[in-house]
Amino acid sequence: MADKFRVALSSDFRKPDGSPTYPSFDLSPLLSDPRIEVGYVDPVDGVMPAEGLEGYDVLILLVPKFTGASVPKDGRLAAVCRFGVGYDSVDVPACTANGIALVITPDGIRRPVAVSIVTFVLALSQKLLIKDRMTREDRWNDRSAHMGMGIVGRTFGQLGIGNIGAEALRLLKPFEMKTIAHDPYADPAVAKELGVELVGFDELFQRSDYLSVSVPLSEATHHIVNEQALKLMKPTAYLINTSRGPTVDQKALYRALTDGTIAGAGLDVFEVEPVPADEPILKLDNVIVSPHALCWTDQCFAGNGAGDVAGALAVLNGESPRGVVNREVLDDPRFKEKLAKAKSSFA
Repeated sequence: MADKFRVALSSDFRKPDGSPTYPSFDLSPLLSDPRIEVGYVDPVDGVMPAEGLEGYDVLILLVPKFTGASVPKDGRLAAVCRFGVGYDSVDVPACTANGIALVITPDGIRRPVAVSIVTFVLALSQKLLIKDRMTREDRWNDRSAHMGMGIVGRTFGQLGIGNIGAEALRLLKPFEMKTIAHDPYADPAVAKELGVELVGFDELFQRSDYLSVSVPLSEATHHIVNEQALKLMKPTAYLINTSRGPTVDQKALYRALTDGTIAGAGLDVFEVEPVPADEPILKLDNVIVSPHALCWTDQCFAGNGAGDVAGALAVLNGESPRGVVNREVLDDPRFKEKLAKAKSSFA
């Protein structure tokens, strides 16, 4: 019988001096529980090492990758709790093949990312950054040349109405925008509750004044926003991407932004991150950019942390965590055995 239920955190959750990188991530439910031991594991070349994860029951993962080579040989690891909802840094088949649940935190990220989408809509509509620069450069006489585009009655298009896309639509209701969406997996009842019109892919791009991308990155969604899709958009329209950079063909987007195909864009994500300093899209005035961190607030990190802590405690109590991505693992005898052992040993 193990002495403690052991939870590993990727070492980027703390600074070199040992203090927490993100103080709003409340670890006290784990640290104050006498049954639990918390440790930090350093990645090797950006990948979590299997040797470092030996003897742990749960891993809470921030930036490093978890690959097939990260799976510890002792078979004890029950869950990888990703800090957020993106999991392209995790080898899902490797987790499933080894009876490991991949857990994400949709409750923590839902509102903060949706607020980021709304932020981009408002900033782009008012040409906020251009007017900020104009003011600092004492160019008040240029105001008339940079008229914004009001959003009342304009059409907001949402590609994907899952956790985040649906929340963005809820937040935009008071702005009296028309809302349309495309999502082949959408529940019609949810669409009705949101008051959003479901349309085809091409129609979404043709009608939207502001088009937000909220889809997970997969083979099917890689470059789902490509040159052909961008050419369907209005020359006055704006593209917003807060999902993953490779969902948009960045070279095609640059061309669309420079040849007048679309009016502008709000980008929190890029095909290569960190984005290279010489990336041409960074030189454009009609683009607002942020370093894959627009949603980073104390509330966002507190929510993500709470979700991961809840996932770890669920395993400790012999329960299946919320937010499991590879749900087939829930029926895996190996995973069930890990939960049973945790419950009998620690609960």
